[in-house]
Amino acid sequence: MEERAADSGRGNVFPPPPATAATLGAAEGEGRSVQDDLLVVGFDLETRQEVHIAEGPPERWKRLGYGGTGQLVCFYCFHGFEAPAGTRVPLVTRGRLGGKVRQHFAHPPGQAPVWGHGPETVWHITTKHNLAAWAWSRPGVDRVRLEQWTEDHDRRADVEVLLRDGTKVALEAQRKLMTDDGWRARHRDYARQGVVDVWFWRPRVHFPHVVLDEGLPVWFYSVSKREAATSLGRPHARAHQWWQAPDLSVFGLHHPPCALDELERVTMPLAALGLGPGGAVLPEDLRKRVLDSQRVAQKEAKQRKDGEARYARQVREARDRAASAPAPLSLPPVPAGGLRCEVCRRPLDPLLVKDRRHLLC
Repeated sequence: MEERAADSGRGNVFPPPPATAATLGAAEGEGRSVQDDLLVVGFDLETRQEVHIAEGPPERWKRLGYGGTGQLVCFYCFHGFEAPAGTRVPLVTRGRLGGKVRQHFAHPPGQAPVWGHGPETVWHITTKHNLAAWAWSRPGVDRVRLEQWTEDHDRRADVEVLLRDGTKVALEAQRKLMTDDGWRARHRDYARQGVVDVWFWRPRVHFPHVVLDEGLPVWFYSVSKREAATSLGRPHARAHQWWQAPDLSVFGLHHPPCALDELERVTMPLAALGLGPGGAVLPEDLRKRVLDSQRVAQKEAKQRKDGEARYARQVREARDRAASAPAPLSLPPVPAGGLRCEVCRRPLDPLLVKDRRHLLC
């Protein structure tokens, strides 16, 4: 969660999206021409709320934007990002469903800031809305609210989600690197209040590895591709007696990875992610791949443990037999200068001195 100049929309209930495909960018043929840095979020001067292109039909935005009532303006310009606070720039609705350029808001010609809006700002606001729409599309969700404070008012989630089982989930869109202490403080404040925090980072932004050390996965989100990405931990090296480790899952692919793991990056449409009491959930095919990898390691570990158990049992049985066996008979005396069999230690005939043992020994 970032500190923001905007006060609008905080605590507002985010309405369910009108269509999942439109909301999450899953429509066939949707292009990638609109880059993250060019996406614009609207602001409704009448409702005082942030507006995302997917929250309504294009006809509505055309009626409210440039050439219409003018109440749909650029969120960034109005709230002082790269323009004086209060700047009203009615927005144009461009693109079409299924076209090379997907539907999006834009400034009218000549009315955008000279250098455009900061890519970090654009990514954060757009990601927040996309995550809210995605959360509403997941089963088992009762409520989604933007910019919601926790009960003790020490943290404000970009998106707060309430599941039907009562679990509260905080979705955070993080646009820049945080210090280990800064992230840990936020995470533990959420945990103390029983809130599950899920962090989505801007692509190519470094994340604090303390996230992995705390047992959380790391998610990235690309606005232009509508894709989420995460990393799987590669199997750990199988050192001496690895099969005795308390957690065998790390010897297969595992998610979340450990802090110092070698990583395998995987991507998926945001719409493919699930949402549950533990946070974001990998798609079924990836979960199956991870579990299959872990089952192979667990099967081999079981074979090793069974082999050790068999050997221990055989040793124990041999000791028991030795303990219960009758005492050995005393060896017959050997005449002075006589020989003994090197196997049974009984007297040895001088004819067998070359072999140093009885024929049947």
